[in-house]
Amino acid sequence: MPYVLLLLAIATELVGTSLMKATDGFTRLWPTVVVLVSYVLSFVFLAQAVKGMQVGIAYAIWSAVGTAAIVVIGAAFLGEPVTLAKVAGIALIIAGVVTLNLTGGEAH
Repeated sequence: MPYVLLLLAIATELVGTSLMKATDGFTRLWPTVVVLVSYVLSFVFLAQAVKGMQVGIAYAIWSAVGTAAIVVIGAAFLGEPVTLAKVAGIALIIAGVVTLNLTGGEAH
């Protein structure tokens, strides 16, 4: 169940981040409301997820998947460029999350 909650946290964070430009600096009401509600829901789901998993692991997955997905969303729907530096950065983030998960988040 913690991973389902974490997935919901990631999904709602992606909605909020994807609509950030649409708020026009928080001057447009409805996009602003959706962004704020999305972020609140994301943190609620994340807080529930960490009841059943390590905070460091949950946050690493939440931030890494969110970052990688928003790069894809930005490229696919917002016309943002995909550069070699972005791809390398995402690969390093994913490698870090995999490393944390393989070690169970414990120092050896």
